[in-house]
This record gives sequence, C-alpha cells and structure tokens, in this order.
Amino acid sequence: MTSLIIAGIVIVLVVTLLIKGFYPQAALFLGGLLLLGATAAFDFGEVLSADKSTNFAAFDVFKAFCTGFSSRIAGLGLTLMAIGGFSRYMEYVGASGALFSVFEKPLSKIKSPYVLLAAAFICSQCLVAFVPSHAGLALLLMVMLYPILIRSGCSPLSSLGVIGCCQFMDIGPGAGSSILAAQICGMDVSEYFVYYQMPLWLGMTVIMTFVIVFVQRCWDRHEGWNERLAHAQVLAAKNASDKSEKRAPKIYAVLPVIPLVLIICFSKVAGSSIRMDVLTAMVISTSVAIVFELVRHRNLRTVLASFQNFFEGMGKILVGVVSLIVCGEFFASGIIKSGALATLIQAADSAGFGLGSMVFFAGILMIVMAFIMGSGNAAFFSFAPLTPEIASALGVPIISLLFPLQIFVSYGRVASPITGAIIAVAGMAGYSPFQVAKRTCIPMAFAIVLTYIYYYIVF
Repeated sequence: MTSLIIAGIVIVLVVTLLIKGFYPQAALFLGGLLLLGATAAFDFGEVLSADKSTNFAAFDVFKAFCTGFSSRIAGLGLTLMAIGGFSRYMEYVGASGALFSVFEKPLSKIKSPYVLLAAAFICSQCLVAFVPSHAGLALLLMVMLYPILIRSGCSPLSSLGVIGCCQFMDIGPGAGSSILAAQICGMDVSEYFVYYQMPLWLGMTVIMTFVIVFVQRCWDRHEGWNERLAHAQVLAAKNASDKSEKRAPKIYAVLPVIPLVLIICFSKVAGSSIRMDVLTAMVISTSVAIVFELVRHRNLRTVLASFQNFFEGMGKILVGVVSLIVCGEFFASGIIKSGALATLIQAADSAGFGLGSMVFFAGILMIVMAFIMGSGNAAFFSFAPLTPEIASALGVPIISLLFPLQIFVSYGRVASPITGAIIAVAGMAGYSPFQVAKRTCIPMAFAIVLTYIYYYIVF
C-alpha cells in the first residue's frame, strides 16, 4: 500500500508539471527518479536485475535510465530517427511536392477535407497488419500522407489526430500483445486474429471513421479553423512548393512510397521468405533517392553533401522525440518497479469480482495505466501472466478475460500524450503532444464504451 500511495503522489506531481507547461522530458525524468528512488529506499523491489546492477542501489536508479536509453536508441529510437531522416531528405529533394502533384487533380474533386480525412483513416487501417508498430506506422503516414492532407486543405491538427489513431487497436499476427495473448490462451496467433480481433476491428473501423472525423471537425471549429484558413494554407503550400520543389520531376513521387512497398512486399503477410524492417527500408529508400539525385544533377559532390539532410532529420527526432520517449519509459519503469501496478492488480484479483465486474474494473485499470505510462505493452505484459489463475478462479475461459484487456490497453496508449507515436508525429509537425492527444482521447473514449458494449453482448 505504501508503494501505491507514493506512486499516486508522484503521478499527481508529474501530471501537474506537465499541465503547467514544464519541460516534459525533465518532468517525466523527475517522476521516474522519485519512483525508483523510493523503490530502492523502501526496498519495494529490485531496481535492476543482478546481472545489470552496480551493487549500489542509489547508482542503480541512474543506471536504469542509461540502460533504458541505450536499449531504446538501439531499437525503436533508431527506427524513428531513420524515418525522420528519410522524411527530411524527401522534403529536401522535393519528393513530397512531387507526390502531391500526382494526386492534386483527383483530390481537388473532393470538396470536403473531412471526407479526405475519413479516406486517410480507412487507408491507415488497411496497413495495420503490415506495420504492427504504432509509432512506425504513424511516421510512415507522416512521410506519405501528411503532406497530401495539408496541401489538400485539412487542418494540421486534424491530420495529426487521424494519423495518431492509425493503430487504435493492437491487432494482427505481428503485434506483440497479440502474440502474448495467443500464447497464454493456447492458440495460434492467426486464429486469435481471425476469430476474435477481426470481427471487432472491422466493425470498430467503420464506426470510428465517423467518430474520429466528427471529433476533428468539432475541434477545428472550436479552435477557429475554417475554409478560409484552409484555402490560405493550400495557397501557401503551393507557393512554397513552387519555390522549393518546382524542379523535382514527377517520377520523384515514387520515392516516399518505396518504404511502404518494401515493408509490405517482404513480409510474412505477403508470403515472402525475406523480411524487411522499417529501419532497413528507410536506409534503402534514402539510397534510392540519392541515386535519383545523381541522375538528376550529375554532380557527385553536391549530391553526397545533401546526405547531411538525412542526419539532420535524425538529430531533430533524437532531441524532440526519442528523448521524450526514453523519459516516459523511465517514468513507466518507476511505476512498475515500485510495485504500484502489482498492488492494483492483486487488489483486483482478490476483490471477489465475477467475470463481468473483473473485466470492467481490470479494463479501466489497464486503460489508466497505459495512459499514464504511454505504453500499452507495459501494462498488458504485467497483467497478462496473471490471467490464467484469475480465469481459473472465476471458472471461465482465459480468452474471455484476456481478449478485452488486450484491446483496452491500446485505447489508453493512443489517448496518452507521452505515447511514442503521438510524441513522434507531434514533433515532426512542430506541435505539442498534448495538442494531438486531445484530438485522440475523445475518439478513444467512444471506442472504450463501444468495446464494453460489444464484449457484454458477445461474451
């Protein structure tokens, strides 16, 4: 109980600092420091495993941050940085403008930007199974889709709201939480996807298309966005394109699409034995762009010098995005290591609830924890191993308890301003993650209610 009280106080402190506009990286780092410090001081648990420990608890607190930083830089962080670098290079060579010029005429026939946003959301759902990473898919859409939406008259924040919701449900054979859930339930992940996830996902996609677009329209009106501003935005984008990208041939329109083609064609879903990760796809695509530039300019020195733009884009993502993700995960680690999450889970287990009540309260717990930690996996992976025992005590199949919780954590993650994908898209567009999160949290509240209704009808 002591750990829960301390965690509650620290969470309130961090949220207060974030609301008051303090530097978010520092606020989250401070929260993680306090929680892990309390874990070491009150012996709530191990800050680091024995093989990674410095053998001095106070030092372990800081090493936990360094360990998380190095792990994240080598994994998701490097992928996000590569996407940022690729995006920056696409802007430099004029590929973004070339891509828009290809779609300009058909898009001009769509009078309402909100119809375009709806189409963009549906397109994003078609890609979820191929790109199981929320952050990875969101940044791919930022490269391919965001410039088109902006130049077509959609407001930047509405575009970010739709992209931020791209993986509002963690589904598909490649999603980590889906794999774990299927393993615990003793079934193949493809069976879990087809028989349990897909029916809910298809129905939710149809409903959420209308909900998400309606919410974006309401926010646009509330914040003063109107057709006049949209028209001025399109003209400004065209003028900028004429000045900086007018020399880019239309063939350059294929460049922003190459990463997605590589990822889809060389995937398990497409039946290929070759595997293509996002990072490798970005490097290959940038190399192809350099070849295009060599053919176009025939100046080796100038073209090779332009490669600097790729690294400048990577550096921007490191400073504004990866650092925030690392600090957010440090804070989430503090919540887990302090034992606060375990205490809540144990309380839910021992409360004597029936299946319906357990799903309701455990679902709320998972949503809240995913929102606070900015990670669905952190909350779900902590709770999932306990579900067989709880299901056995309730006398129900494991799937009836585990399936809704696996879905709920993704809603909490998408609504959180410290989720990697929300931070990444906001940073690339030059907005605060909180501005984007308020565009995603209301649709996710609708999704939570709809999923509860679906669960109680079907199960």
